Amino acid sequence: MPASTTPTTAPVVLTAKALLLDMDGTIVNSDAVVERCWRDWAVSHGLDPQEALKVVHGRQGYATMAVLLPDRPMEVNHAENAVMLARETADTNGVVPVAGAPAFMAAIDGLPHALVTSADAALATARMTAAALPMPEVRVTAESVEASKPDPEGFLKGAAALGVAPADCIVFEDSAAGIAAGRAAGMRVIGVGPRAAAHTPTAHVADLTALAVTPAADGSIHLTLHPAAA
Repeated sequence: MPASTTPTTAPVVLTAKALLLDMDGTIVNSDAVVERCWRDWAVSHGLDPQEALKVVHGRQGYATMAVLLPDRPMEVNHAENAVMLARETADTNGVVPVAGAPAFMAAIDGLPHALVTSADAALATARMTAAALPMPEVRVTAESVEASKPDPEGFLKGAAALGVAPADCIVFEDSAAGIAAGRAAGMRVIGVGPRAAAHTPTAHVADLTALAVTPAADGSIHLTLHPAAA
């Protein structure tokens, strides 16, 4: 019998000057809460919950509502989003770190990084606390931007706050909207988890156990990734 020729995927090494981190689905697994809240919302509006869940990830709530109910006045979306944010902030049941997130956050402590999330500050604080992850000193939340992902505004603001050119930043994202936002900002994107695989990130990992962080003497950050199997 010939020896096994099972293919292996070689590690990928990327270098950056700063890291921009999405929260939900990227470092915090909040899927249980998101699905509970948005299923209820979809049913209450006569929508198919499974179809609704295909577009909720990565966007601010009002923007998701605008996609799902395109003929509805935006002021109604903003009002319902306020209610949704309050419910999501109060519900942390099942919120846990993505695999490898605690070690990853410890490894980037002291290195240039920012949180760039579609959550508002209260929701971000609730979920990072529930997942027992440290809150980055630099953060761009829903209150900080005029436009939701997939608009690149949030990532561009994160880079500016860190004083790093967009091309020198690497984004960590899980959703179609977030990956599109990172690419539109002129940044490389590491896709994390199963949702990211179909949206052509620069590289893709199953979770954060699949990478190692190495600070370089020149201040840059080397990331060694073991890409997820196709």
